[in-house]
Amino acid sequence: MESTNIRYINTIEEMSLNAWPSHKMELYDGWLLRFSHNYTHRTNSVHQVGESHIPLDEKIAYCEEVYHHLHSPTIFKISPLIDSSFDHLLKERGYKKEHITENMVMDYHDFKPLRPIHVEKEYYGRNSGLPSIVGYENGNVIHLKDRVTDDWVKGVLMLNGTTNPTLQRIVPSMYQAILKEVIVASVWDDGEMIGSGLGILDRDHVGIYAIYVNQEYRRKGIARAIVSTILTEAEKKGCKHAYLQCVKGNTPAKSLYESIGFKYLYEYWFRVK
Repeated sequence: MESTNIRYINTIEEMSLNAWPSHKMELYDGWLLRFSHNYTHRTNSVHQVGESHIPLDEKIAYCEEVYHHLHSPTIFKISPLIDSSFDHLLKERGYKKEHITENMVMDYHDFKPLRPIHVEKEYYGRNSGLPSIVGYENGNVIHLKDRVTDDWVKGVLMLNGTTNPTLQRIVPSMYQAILKEVIVASVWDDGEMIGSGLGILDRDHVGIYAIYVNQEYRRKGIARAIVSTILTEAEKKGCKHAYLQCVKGNTPAKSLYESIGFKYLYEYWFRVK
């Protein structure tokens, strides 16, 4: 892989770490151990972020001990930044490959936005200049906020099926720990949140996260409206590029993102024991 791509992948990986804090973290000889009661693989795995000096056998054993103490599987994230020999070593030790994810990026000159027909702005208690409501011709109405609220997190947990009481307790604090400026999107019907999205601004990029739509409301253009709205507002704030993650094999989602302007950059996966 070309060095320019490697540098850009490193930038995307850095911004992804900034975007999604874990419940607990430990830095160990260039490895970042993340723990979040198994909410996601990404927030509950080992990431290589710096130079390593301790022998691999010793480091892997240490990680396994830490996660065992936390009653959690040991998970390592593997990306193009990681030497392939490490992936092979984990495979030989019985670590299974799971959650292959495609990272997609977009330059704004490729962006194909939806055009809203109705925009409302409410400035009291806000300093970001975001519109409060953006409406589209197909009837979809996107509500925007410049901060993560308890109601929004509660809606996200409902949409992604998170019922574990521990996760319901800690996940809100993980969202609240996001340091970067955010664009928080939601769609409502009869008092129920039926769609969500989150844009996280970092440098001149916006990361797209938490795209969920209630199963009964899919195929109505809601996800496209959410993503397009976040991207449009991020561009007004100076963003020139965007990135997101899409689970490999999720053809409908990937087709949607490609139609908006995203392109494949690289994939990563997890080794789980």
